[in-house]
Amino acid sequence: MTQPDKNKVLRMLPIITGGLGGTLLMINRFFTPNLLASQARSDVVGVILSAFLILTGLLWQQIQSRSPDTVKLIGESGFELLPELSEIAKTELAWASSLLLSNTVTKTIIIWYEGKVLLRRGILPSESQVQPGAILKRVLEKQKPIYLVDLKVYPGRIEFNYLPENTQGVICQPIGNNGVMILGANAPRSYTKQDENWISGIADKLTYTLSKKSGLFHF
Repeated sequence: MTQPDKNKVLRMLPIITGGLGGTLLMINRFFTPNLLASQARSDVVGVILSAFLILTGLLWQQIQSRSPDTVKLIGESGFELLPELSEIAKTELAWASSLLLSNTVTKTIIIWYEGKVLLRRGILPSESQVQPGAILKRVLEKQKPIYLVDLKVYPGRIEFNYLPENTQGVICQPIGNNGVMILGANAPRSYTKQDENWISGIADKLTYTLSKKSGLFHF
């Protein structure tokens, strides 16, 4: 669903004003039988001002950033943790996922580590198993995040069947050498550079916690 643009009328105002002013000048010129030199100079100034307003309006249309279109993700709201995780790990994962859901555009979070889904939270589909495809394998191999700004245009989107089917954007953030944090958004091109830095910092914190084997699972 497209978000309403509350500033659309304001951005159109210079174009409307400039066009109206230019039209009135032309009408006034047409109905003036004897044109005085002073009136001619005034008309020139009026035309310049009208053109300036129209140009300003056009520039506003281009410069003003348009909010990405958002959709309602298909799935049910949920929060699942792997039962055998230690209380320390559960607390850390709950904290990290809560921060991401409340401070970024993220709507779905999957944390996959050492072949297990440790956490699913947000809007979730029925499919819960993660089978790493080419994109996740590349993230693990290169140890660099991959941001799919508009998921529907990527052929590799089929590997993300564990995300809502209409997920718009995805970030795959490595958690050390053994895991990936997969984040889904309900709008394309919606993550900012600040969001990416925030996600990277949380992933580093999780890497430290999850790498401590003694605190990861109950024995």
